[in-house]
Amino acid sequence: MKNKLNLPSLILTFILLIAWECIALGINATYILPTPIEVIKKLWELRVPLFKVHLPATMGVTLIGLAISIVLGVLLAVLMDAFPKAEKALYPIIIASQTIPTTAIAPLFILWFGYSIWSKVLVTILITFFPITITVFDGLKTAKREMEEMLVTYGASKKDIFFTLKLPSALPNFFSAIKMAIPLSVIGAAIAEWLGAQSGLGYFSKRMMTQLDGAGVFAPVVLLSVVAMIVVQIITIVERNVITWRKEI
Repeated sequence: MKNKLNLPSLILTFILLIAWECIALGINATYILPTPIEVIKKLWELRVPLFKVHLPATMGVTLIGLAISIVLGVLLAVLMDAFPKAEKALYPIIIASQTIPTTAIAPLFILWFGYSIWSKVLVTILITFFPITITVFDGLKTAKREMEEMLVTYGASKKDIFFTLKLPSALPNFFSAIKMAIPLSVIGAAIAEWLGAQSGLGYFSKRMMTQLDGAGVFAPVVLLSVVAMIVVQIITIVERNVITWRKEI
């Protein structure tokens, strides 16, 4: 049954690949748009530096940035939910943080922290923590007020209400936030590496661009996309096993 559900996605992917192949052949300029076959060949040719050097560098930045973003986002969401004054103070600042152009702030992080991992991690956090904070906060707010008042009537403390009512209500939003944050964290790491790094898939793609190697530019992008899709699928499987009550609805 699950395999049948994936069939439309496989068909669409196949159609897009055929369209990409036809457009690339029509343009006939590899440095502008290589064919999927050329990208796969390049991935195989560059498998050693890509998989042993640059992919681990990018994933290291991604995982650290994502982990910090999850902790920061959840803490901010819980704080804003628990204290209305904190919501009024923090919400505008959180929104304002997303108006800062990444390409403008990233060079400043490099200036402050050099080419260390932390300049790239900060860029990743800046892009990633926002959807986690807002989505989890909205999830906490979905808890029914009537249920909360009933628990208070029975003498439940704020801690009891949080773990009994609000946390289960926010779990679907939490997993949705994680699935949104994973591609964003990968993008953030790649952007940071593109703007200033000595290793990583973003850095490698930029280096290939200076050599007018279109397939070399696309190869790390395709690799990043595949890795992100695999991780999102893993999170989806975890979600299904954690939120078992969804199957009953």
